[in-house]
Amino acid sequence: MWRKNRFFQSAPLAMPGVLFVVGVVLGDCMGTVGLWWLLLGAALVIVGICRRKPLLQSAALLLAMASLGGVRSSSVRQSHDRVAWPDGFVRYEAVVVSEVTEKPKTMAADIVTAQGGKKLKCYVAKDDRSRRLRIGDRLLLTSRIERNGDWRRGSFDYRRYQEVHGFAGRTYVRTADWQLLPHSDEGLTWLQRLRLAFLNYRHTLLERYRQMGAGDEEYAVVAAMTLGDKSAMSSELRDVYAVSGASHVLALSGLHLGIIYMVLSLLVVNRRFRLLSQVLAVAAIWAFALLVGLPASVVRAALMISTYALLSAIGRQRMSVNALALAAICILMVSPDSLFDVGFQMSFLAMLAILVLQPLFERVVQREWLLDRPVVRWLWGLTTVSLAAQVGVAPLVAYYFGRFSTYFLLTNLIVIPSATLILCLAPVALLLPVVGTVLFRVVGWLNAVLSFIAERLPYASIEGLRPSVLQTVLVYVIIVSTYLIIIRYDKSA
Repeated sequence: MWRKNRFFQSAPLAMPGVLFVVGVVLGDCMGTVGLWWLLLGAALVIVGICRRKPLLQSAALLLAMASLGGVRSSSVRQSHDRVAWPDGFVRYEAVVVSEVTEKPKTMAADIVTAQGGKKLKCYVAKDDRSRRLRIGDRLLLTSRIERNGDWRRGSFDYRRYQEVHGFAGRTYVRTADWQLLPHSDEGLTWLQRLRLAFLNYRHTLLERYRQMGAGDEEYAVVAAMTLGDKSAMSSELRDVYAVSGASHVLALSGLHLGIIYMVLSLLVVNRRFRLLSQVLAVAAIWAFALLVGLPASVVRAALMISTYALLSAIGRQRMSVNALALAAICILMVSPDSLFDVGFQMSFLAMLAILVLQPLFERVVQREWLLDRPVVRWLWGLTTVSLAAQVGVAPLVAYYFGRFSTYFLLTNLIVIPSATLILCLAPVALLLPVVGTVLFRVVGWLNAVLSFIAERLPYASIEGLRPSVLQTVLVYVIIVSTYLIIIRYDKSA
């Protein structure tokens, strides 16, 4: 029985979270909203009438969680299927809500229509006018709007990717078919307006980075690592980070927000106002999440840190699988499509593996021996965290990207301290540009070291791995089964 297992006893939200995820997957496949509502209603009725039968009531609660996931997922799936655009050209107003990226023949940007608030991927014919487009610009467009493209490359589903990121369609705009209007956020929701205001400020900060005279690669890494903008990343630089096993430092996640929270906590000297300090730290974390555009990985990390801060302030257990399960349920309740985002999957599995497996790995070396050796203890802690995270995400990396980075431990020993230093130097450099020289030298050194690992060391990456969905799932079943066996028979676990 799962309730007798020590893992589930210590994390009572884990099983409801798993069932909610199962419901989201099944709801996306089946897409019958009425059936899921019927199951949810029946489960709640059973919960109400079985108060004296706790086992049956618990089973009904789990069924209710799965049904709730199915309701949310099937509802969203039906809304995607109902999206339809008029045939031919239409005239409409829209606002640019992302950094504009230069392509070979177009300038690409995300836009939100003023009528209906639909998010589109927009490609404008490249010329001197379109090169000057910026976040917040309001446009009058005449174009044909198409549904998201339905093509695949290996395990990559472009239509799913677009839906996960909130795109309702795409459009190509010719040079003569658009004009710039006076700035206005009319037609946008309050959340879109708030997000747009923060993204405008992010654009200002990115311009400050550019004014510091950094090289293209150094700027690209700093922009991605501190403000979540990867539009300047070249394919060659992406490959260097991917092959060396350092891609996770470019995608904002729990690592980055954890470092920010740690620094903010260290700045609070007076512990008498701990509750107030935690509230201010959490507010700063969510402001940063808005600044970088509220990607799923950052929202997950912000929810986790918010839970951690609250429990820390009232003296309860802080980082736990329970908190992670709560964050997953909250995110998927709002946006079930997030489950199918690669970044979301890898972020959650990495954090889950760290919370669950890292304590097991850490006990390989006696704690008493490590206490007298702080440097060794720090290195061992970093090694066990890296190893746990790699166990959590390696099957997914093989499935989606077809590779395994063999030097991931060496890479993490380099990139995590470097990322901490970069995140600490970046806000100082924005206030005192002279510090930017030091910041970009650190980034240049990091790029050089990772290039050496990726290009000079033998067998830096095992390529061509193409496991099927079933094989990937079976690998995770083996990992979970091994862990449950260990904690069942290991009395110290």
